[in-house]
Amino acid sequence: MLLEAPEKVVEADIPEPRETGASVIQVTGTGICGTDWKIFTGGIPVTYPLVMGHEIVGELVEGTSRDGAKPGAKVLIDPVLTCGECFHCRHGQSHLCPVGELMGRERNGGFAQFVAVRPENVYALPDGIDLTAAPMMQVLTTCLHASEMARIEPGETVVITGLGVTGQMHIQLAKAAGAGTVIGVSRNPPKRDLALKLGADLAVNHGEEADEAVLSATDGRGADVIIESAGALSVLGEAMDLARIGGRIVPFGIYTANQAELPFYQLYFKELQILNARAAQARHFPASIELVANGKLDITSLLSHRVPFRQLDEAMGLLTRPGLDRMKVVLTYDD
Repeated sequence: MLLEAPEKVVEADIPEPRETGASVIQVTGTGICGTDWKIFTGGIPVTYPLVMGHEIVGELVEGTSRDGAKPGAKVLIDPVLTCGECFHCRHGQSHLCPVGELMGRERNGGFAQFVAVRPENVYALPDGIDLTAAPMMQVLTTCLHASEMARIEPGETVVITGLGVTGQMHIQLAKAAGAGTVIGVSRNPPKRDLALKLGADLAVNHGEEADEAVLSATDGRGADVIIESAGALSVLGEAMDLARIGGRIVPFGIYTANQAELPFYQLYFKELQILNARAAQARHFPASIELVANGKLDITSLLSHRVPFRQLDEAMGLLTRPGLDRMKVVLTYDD
């Protein structure tokens, strides 16, 4: 499926890619995320035509993987393509490569039946993983990277604002890191219920309810860590209010606005640490696969819609349909 212009998708025959030294994967499923929506609507500029999609799982057809998989293996793709030679690549920050590209943004991605990528970007999946939900493990890698940057310590109070797919993952990662109290914040009651099911100690609405819950849980200090997963600048401002003096904020959502009103005096007075996280590093892929394979993190509960890839327009529409209890939408290629 080709994106020819903002909100204009056409069905096209995309030939099986052939690149020297690349592994070829027949795609079985690709997740849709907020980045795809922003590309689809023109919020993130791209070069057209483009095959979107970067949360990709499939079957290895040719080549191998980083861990030596053979054709026929089920695999997860790291969609971040880097040069391997620049300062960042040489110093363990390849995800920040200044000439790096993202499949589905600068390179054709997973809303097609085949993709080609370097073997080092391919990871074998063990048996027993729900393959329909498996594209979310790419999302999990980015959450794990952010969680590590947050440096959550045992006993700390952690607040997750926004309880979409990434927020629900952060709930589970915070508990796994030993957080004492984990509070989810969302306006959506079903998402609050899901957060409680996945390990949150409290799940509350924004505004006064969140203020009261955080102050009560911390003897009036405020939260040690806030992970802002809504991707809304107004919620980032709320995070600055909820954090304790000396607290840490991870603005995990992607903000495309150039201007905003924020409580900047709070940022100064509280000496807040802003820990921005972008993408993930290679080491987060096997770690995320292990978390899911060992049952330490539930991704299956986050899958709400499975849509055939030829219905991409309909799938994108699910992201904004009013009143819909939506979590992850995955395009599948087995129809």
